[in-house]
Amino acid sequence: MLTNLMIAGFGGQGVLFTGKIIANTGLLEGKEVSWLPSYGPEMRGGTANCSVCVDDEPIGCPIVLEPDILIAMNVPSFDKFIGKVTKGGCVVYDSSLIEAEQTREDIRYRPIPATELAARHHLDKFANIVLLGYTLQAVHFTSYETVCEAIKACVPKSKQKLLTPNLDALRLGYEFQETKS
Repeated sequence: MLTNLMIAGFGGQGVLFTGKIIANTGLLEGKEVSWLPSYGPEMRGGTANCSVCVDDEPIGCPIVLEPDILIAMNVPSFDKFIGKVTKGGCVVYDSSLIEAEQTREDIRYRPIPATELAARHHLDKFANIVLLGYTLQAVHFTSYETVCEAIKACVPKSKQKLLTPNLDALRLGYEFQETKS
């Protein structure tokens, strides 16, 4: 089953790292995977997005033009990609940073105050992983255990002190319950 994901935000928010983790989940499951980063020349502070395809079959094109899942980390990314999400798709976005009008009725919206939650739990630089955990809860693209293994594979040996906060942020997002008003 083909899954096309788009992760988008500003450089420095962990967009590419999040995509790398998702791609690694596919590798751990023995699937075909593509990971295609795209960013401006300024890196931090500029726009960044990452296309990830995970499939049981060979992937013909690594570019995600119509994501099944969009993870939006800022307003420009939300605005740019919301119209491209496939019918029946899911949009997970950081409601701490994005006040979104949910105008499309053919997709699911899953807001989470990822930046606020991360800060409240002393995980200030891990809002991207909070969003990843919440995305996993929303669409179950793989198992929780597989994402944990992918994080372990993606955190370099030189940065092992970041492993526990990444796993904590994943759990925080995965366990988050949206309150209905």
